[in-house]
Amino acid sequence: MWAFSKGGPVRSRIDYLLLGAMIFLVLLGTLCIFSAVNSFSFSNPIVRTHLVALPVGAMAFFIGWSFNYQIYDEQWKALYGFVLALLVGVLLFGSYQRGSRSWFVLPFFSMQPSEICRVCTLLIAAAYLDRRGRRIREVSSLVGLAVLLVPVFGLIMMQPDFSSVVVTFPALLVLVYCTGVNVFYLGLVMLLAGVAGFFTISWTYIYLHPELLDYMPVRIFYDLAHNGWYMLGFSVLVSLVVYGIWWFFKQLRIFLPSFYFVLATLVVLAGLFGGIFVEHQMKPHQRKRVETFLAPTSDPKGAGYNVLQAQIAMGAGGIKGKGLFSGTQSRLGFVPERHTDFILAVAGEELGFWGMLVVLGLYILLLWRIMMVAYTASDRYGYLICAGIFGMFFTYMLVNFGMLIGLVPVAGIPLPFISYGGSNLVSALWALGVVQSVYARRMRG
Repeated sequence: MWAFSKGGPVRSRIDYLLLGAMIFLVLLGTLCIFSAVNSFSFSNPIVRTHLVALPVGAMAFFIGWSFNYQIYDEQWKALYGFVLALLVGVLLFGSYQRGSRSWFVLPFFSMQPSEICRVCTLLIAAAYLDRRGRRIREVSSLVGLAVLLVPVFGLIMMQPDFSSVVVTFPALLVLVYCTGVNVFYLGLVMLLAGVAGFFTISWTYIYLHPELLDYMPVRIFYDLAHNGWYMLGFSVLVSLVVYGIWWFFKQLRIFLPSFYFVLATLVVLAGLFGGIFVEHQMKPHQRKRVETFLAPTSDPKGAGYNVLQAQIAMGAGGIKGKGLFSGTQSRLGFVPERHTDFILAVAGEELGFWGMLVVLGLYILLLWRIMMVAYTASDRYGYLICAGIFGMFFTYMLVNFGMLIGLVPVAGIPLPFISYGGSNLVSALWALGVVQSVYARRMRG
């Protein structure tokens, strides 16, 4: 973008379209939050926290924009140590709320470190991958990144905070893909995540429907997560099956590298043990979210209540909506968590279909500008930063809109700028400040 002076056009140091989309989203979110909590008896602390988070977030945006983003590349090891220190600190000294130890409760405000650590993790991953250079297509690049990030994800899962993993992992996949990594290896990572997800969802479904344990195959499958001998037996069985497939291809004179079969075996077993880890970390309310996703109408007054009421509120808004501070479903308390998880239900009821299109349009504008900044970045590191932040905001948008219409499980993930959440707002504004820093130092053209 260009600004104009008496001497002619000069390059602008800020992307005004990105800034405008961000400001409009923040203003719209503030109105939705105030409307959502207006009928709360405890609305004052929520309003006060949000009003404190706004100037702090603005300061974080200014810092992200003013500092040369390359400082994160130079100091990525110090940033990595800072992330580990924060995550260890919250496990030792954090407050235990809603089944997880994820918060620092300070005299005047609370802070959720995983929100800040999410953006830091993207900056760290971008720095590591940028240093790999031409070796990025080697499997050692992904292995090194995994070794670097396993402690971070492990500490987050120990809280446990699944929502942070749900947002960060896809953002990292986008970042890794944009580095030019071998697509085969990236596919293996996605397969591993899919296998772990399959085991986790299947075991959760069986847990919520114990009558299925009357069938012997189901009981054996369920015991994989709880019986060491069954785990060992399954590992041997997988190895024998893969070996059998390799031998069969060999007899047909189809010679495939044995390396691929070894990798397939390792992916399935890693998925199994990843699923076991998640299975033992899941809380009852998180299992209920999976049940809601699989069959929301099976328990309309229990597990499926939240989603169904949010959808009713959306439908009640119609095309034009009922007007701000006039939503009946939300204000009368039918929509739960309406200032956080289901803030879009409030927006849909009060602003209607057109209002939801505005929110979606602003998010698409935001993502488009981040993508354009990435294309004009002056170096590879700036490009990778934008790719990771693009993946983060895209995941936020996808999960929140998908959750509302039942396409993804309720994950307790806020929608930045729209949902209530001081730590999330500050970290999101900082992330966009870093994108603006990349834009300010872009290539000349």
